[in-house]
Amino acid sequence: MEEQDFIGPRDVLGHAERAGAKAQTTLVRPSAPGEVTCFFGTRVTVPTAWEPADADLLIVPGGGDQLIKSPDVLRNLVRAQQAGVIVAGVCTGVMVLSAAGLTAGRPCTTHHLAKAELAAQGGTVIDARVVDDGNLVTAGGVTSGIDLALWMITRECGPSIALSVESIMEYEQRGVVWRSS
Repeated sequence: MEEQDFIGPRDVLGHAERAGAKAQTTLVRPSAPGEVTCFFGTRVTVPTAWEPADADLLIVPGGGDQLIKSPDVLRNLVRAQQAGVIVAGVCTGVMVLSAAGLTAGRPCTTHHLAKAELAAQGGTVIDARVVDDGNLVTAGGVTSGIDLALWMITRECGPSIALSVESIMEYEQRGVVWRSS
């Protein structure tokens, strides 16, 4: 996985929890706890195996090309969404969601270098940093994962907590969030 794709959103959600939001983050792996070597060599110990319905929000970071090749992961992504989990993708993590069939015919976005492939797989590609289609939320490349997490805090917890997190992180959300409703 790409380091910034997961650590940026995790920082946002962690700061939101400290600011009073009912937010708790957990790193998960599809199969079992263990170590993950990230795109640039960072090693991360992941303490928990993923259970598809054990979250309100699941964020799939980019760089996980092997996930696309796992029928169990793809089936579990569908199960998670059917169980009421908001499934989100950052960067090429959206391509994992596409492989699971979650973006077909739906507004979505991904890293600019993968947009043509996402469209070829049936996604309705929107040129935006963050696209919110209810139980499917997608973000463009790398740093847009921070915008996705700030949007989710705004949407689920209110703008005051999101503004507090922006202040703590000295980061302002970029771009307009494209919403389907």
